Amino acid sequence: MTAVTLPLWLFSVLLALAAWALLERVLAPGVRWLLRRRINRVIDEVNTRLDISIRPFQLTKRQVLIDRLTYDTKVIEAMQAYAAEKKMPRGVAQAEVLRYAREIVPAFNAYIYFRIGYWLAERCARLLYRVRVGFADNERLGKIDPEATVVFVMNHRSNMDYVLTAFLAAEQTTLSYAVGEWARIWPLQQLVRAMGAFFVRRNSKNPLYRRVLERYVHMATQEGVCQAVFPEGGLSRDGKIQPPRLGILDYMLRGFDMDGNRDIVFVPVGINYDRTMEDRSLVRRLDPTAARRSRWFVLRTTFGFIFRNLRLMLRSRWQRFGYACVNFGAPISARDYCRALEINFSRLPQALRYAEVEKLGQHLMSRVERLVPALPVALVAAAVLEAPAGQSEFDLKARVYRRIERLQQQGAVVIVPSRTRAFAVDTALGMLRLRHLVVEADGQYLPEPKSLDVLNYYANSIASWAE
Repeated sequence: MTAVTLPLWLFSVLLALAAWALLERVLAPGVRWLLRRRINRVIDEVNTRLDISIRPFQLTKRQVLIDRLTYDTKVIEAMQAYAAEKKMPRGVAQAEVLRYAREIVPAFNAYIYFRIGYWLAERCARLLYRVRVGFADNERLGKIDPEATVVFVMNHRSNMDYVLTAFLAAEQTTLSYAVGEWARIWPLQQLVRAMGAFFVRRNSKNPLYRRVLERYVHMATQEGVCQAVFPEGGLSRDGKIQPPRLGILDYMLRGFDMDGNRDIVFVPVGINYDRTMEDRSLVRRLDPTAARRSRWFVLRTTFGFIFRNLRLMLRSRWQRFGYACVNFGAPISARDYCRALEINFSRLPQALRYAEVEKLGQHLMSRVERLVPALPVALVAAAVLEAPAGQSEFDLKARVYRRIERLQQQGAVVIVPSRTRAFAVDTALGMLRLRHLVVEADGQYLPEPKSLDVLNYYANSIASWAE
């Protein structure tokens, strides 16, 4: 036998190629098989207990959905018109469509959703807040057609909304969110996609992008995917519910036929917090003269906030941020709504359809507004603002108690347990004092002048009941 001598570099290359072949042909298929097996087990398990099962559309391979969206007839028509208008080759416009489709289409993974996402959402929500479901119309919710497309319509107070509602709804269904560009950072982007969310450029005026987004929303709605939408389009900056932006609702309804096989059922949801972690940055945006904060300032402030709370935890002095409450209202069937008003969204011309969508949107948001729970901090903030010159602790609590009784008579959901009412009010007042939103001077409680905008932010969450 003749020995063959190889240079070290060539031997290293051959060794690397052999390792790659072993990984690709033997190890990778086995790992994929194990992962698919785990995912299928999770799907089989959760589908036995979910009120609304995971749809086949959500289990379709992401690349298949991207191809389906890219070569959708109406997308192709929009691409051709866009290419002609911009005087660009069709191939360039087609590549732009493909980029939009990859950006929008999620990569839902049942294992990540129920085994990782749900665990993180529950731990995070319960760590930060006393989580409550103040009201849920269980009788009507239980009668929703399992084959209907369910859309949760919510007010938007915090980025915590995504975590809170996904955790609370996980026993009934999976939720697909429209997420803004803020979440398009590594590794959050991958986790958000795996949770079934799709990214939206909120202020994009590009007609081609809007058409691709519209067709994806239409596809998901037609296939029965349960969705959660924030018609306000962004976080409330003053604490009040903002007029609805109707783009997503219009995308859902423009292809809806009330005589079709699948109904769309809207479920109004009201959310509120004793403390919204973004409150100061939100109200600051109301001031047009406020200087724009640098990214370094935002990062420094965020990590400083986390560090202070971790330090309090280690010293056993940390307390949760009060209540976080979600109320689920009575469902509204799009089919019943259309029959009652004798309209068919799919057959209306654009102008009339948009006018009808606007009416429905306002109707849904009025329901949402009445579902926003009244929490202790909002009640105390409103009482403090009623007497800006100051008031005694007795007078302050008397105002809060009177407001609680009045709201309950009006039908509001008030999250102040009657047995611990005094303790809840004391805790809320203590939170406001700790944050320097309320000050005490000579036995009188009055609002801190520099923090009036933040106090108004919390009081405004229940302002609709005073109107």
